[in-house]
Amino acid sequence: MLSKHADLEGPVHYLDFGGGGPPLVCVHGLSGSALNWMAVGPTLARRHRVLALDLRGFGGTPMGSGTRLRDNRRVLDRFLRDVVGAPAVVIGNSMGGLLAVLQAAAAPETVSSLVLVDPALPWQGHRPFDVRLWTFFGSLLPPLVGEATIAWGTRRLGVDGAVHQVLAAVCVDSARVPKDMVQALVEQEVERLAVPRRHRALAQASRSLLWALGRRGLTRTYGRVTAPVLVVHGDSDRLVPVAFSLAIGRRFGWRVEVLHDVGHVPMMEVPADFLRVTLGWLESHEPAAA
Repeated sequence: MLSKHADLEGPVHYLDFGGGGPPLVCVHGLSGSALNWMAVGPTLARRHRVLALDLRGFGGTPMGSGTRLRDNRRVLDRFLRDVVGAPAVVIGNSMGGLLAVLQAAAAPETVSSLVLVDPALPWQGHRPFDVRLWTFFGSLLPPLVGEATIAWGTRRLGVDGAVHQVLAAVCVDSARVPKDMVQALVEQEVERLAVPRRHRALAQASRSLLWALGRRGLTRTYGRVTAPVLVVHGDSDRLVPVAFSLAIGRRFGWRVEVLHDVGHVPMMEVPADFLRVTLGWLESHEPAAA
């Protein structure tokens, strides 16, 4: 796993897991980073050339001009064109799944196939009410208040506590996340404490994503996706209801694989199960991926 940078209207950090097959690009979700893929990247690299980028304001990529969805969709587009240079399998988790769909719809020549992992795709339907989650995300909406909320939480919990709190929110059992990944996430967060506007980046990205989820008007966008699509979704996801992925899959003919007793980040919580369903599907779609 090599750490690299590309100049895409500003520096963009990414991890290169190696491999010599068709290109595969991993896109993390809100508050995540390229490290989210370290448990599955090496195995994916046995059949693909695997790269995982840090979106603007996350991991090792500075905020730059902004961290809104449109800013990071442009980063993904430039990354696929300038760094990858060929149609790629794009695997996106949560917000990264939404970005992957937007990219495939707007620039189909850059995407050979899609794997959407608990994707944050707007859809009409009932969303369970979780008091703690709704309170937290609601606090991010007002400018300045959102930044202050994130900064206060980090000071109160400490870096180690903040990382474990996030993992507890996105996993059914955070103890299943590999220990080396948890340690890498803590070390990354320690480094990011010195990054200017760090809290502003997350708050801005959160507001942009919440605005998109509130629209629920992307049905035409989903219909423009011509690449083959696999959706992998944990049935115990507290952030994105599995019913949304099942409904979208039925509507557009996308295959949906549901993982039992799994939360929002299957590639971190149950990497072996994630690899089993993903590699099996990719193998059957290898002509498209190539």
